[in-house]
Order: sequence, then structure tokens, then C-alpha cells
Amino acid sequence: MFRCLLLSIYLTTMSATDTPNILIIDDDRLHLTLYAWILGRQGYRCQTALVGSSSVDLSGVDLPAADMPANGAVDLVLLDYRLNSSVTAVEIVRDLRKRLGSIPIVVLSEVEWMPDDMRGHAAAFVHKGDPKFLLDTVAATLQGNGSEGKSSQ
Repeated sequence: MFRCLLLSIYLTTMSATDTPNILIIDDDRLHLTLYAWILGRQGYRCQTALVGSSSVDLSGVDLPAADMPANGAVDLVLLDYRLNSSVTAVEIVRDLRKRLGSIPIVVLSEVEWMPDDMRGHAAAFVHKGDPKFLLDTVAATLQGNGSEGKSSQ
């Protein structure tokens, strides 16, 4: 609660360009909308990318070209783990690392633990269904205090 209050105070004193920008990647449009709404209500700027059957649609996302520096285009990635796609979350992370460097990635899934193949790739893990824990984890990760392997359960 105290951390959320501090984040709220911090976000209200920041300019729009200082507001953390979160890229949300999921294969479900409803989840993209829901998480963007939850995070947006806390003052975060959100961009969304829909995962299709064989690719991620990043066309509407403000990302640098593959050969350009990231320059703060995205401050954190919220990535769904179980995707209804031939593209895996690990493949998406590898591509994002090439484009964005060591950007913090929070894995979001209905499984109750950090999947083994995401260890070492993700700063934190959030079990779906707990918006407060999601917000706390995003705030902590942006401050450099990720919670790898922890969930609200």
C-alpha cells in the first residue's frame, strides 16, 4: 500500500515524457485492453502488441529499429507466457533483447510459478488475476527490485 502511494505521488510529479512506458504483449485483445486500463489508471503510459498465430504485431508500437539504440522507448515489458501461437514467449524475449537491450520483463501467466525456460530472461513473475500484485510488481521492477519467481499465491 505504501509503495503504491509513493508511486502515485511520484507519477503525479513527473512530466509525460518521464512517465514509465510499458509494452504489454499478449495473444488476447481483451487482456491487452484490461492490463492497459489497470496500468493506465495508475499513470503508466501503455502500448500493446497482439501476438498472432505466427508473429507479434509491433506495427503500432514505438520501438527503435533493430540497429538503433533504445533511448527509453519502453521502460518495461509485460509479457503473457502461454501464447496461442507458434511464437513462444522465450522467442519474443530474445527478439526484444536484440531491439531493447536489458529492458525489464515481467512474465504474466495463469501458471502459479515462474516457468523454467523464462528464468534468466524475466525480472519478475505475476500470476494472473491479482491486479494489486501486478501493480506492486511493476512498481518494484521499475525501481530495480524485481520479484523473480514470486506470485501473489
